[in-house]
Amino acid sequence: MPTMKNRYQNRIELLQGTLDMLILQTLQWGANHGYGIANAIRANSGELLKVETGSLYPALHRLEKQGWVKSDWKVTEAGQRAKYYHLTAGGKKQLVSEHDRWTQLSAAIAGIMNPAVKES
Repeated sequence: MPTMKNRYQNRIELLQGTLDMLILQTLQWGANHGYGIANAIRANSGELLKVETGSLYPALHRLEKQGWVKSDWKVTEAGQRAKYYHLTAGGKKQLVSEHDRWTQLSAAIAGIMNPAVKES
């Protein structure tokens, strides 16, 4: 029987995996800095998803450690120095894999939430 700690850890892993996928998708549209990534996720989710810096930057570091993103220091349009992240070839492959798993998961959940009416 899973403990509360195990259930919580599994929940965090799912959330991190989803955030990783969203970051990779955002970077597919082009290199961006952390604030820009968070804004893109928020804007493209219809203002429903807000990524806090306490979640975003650890995820970016994790993705960089995996080799799925790389970063370079550049100057923003506002003249500030910022770390820009871009997708690597490995990150593109990972995004395809994550997207496929997300599609399967979404279909499975939809099947449970909206089961077909069975005829007697």
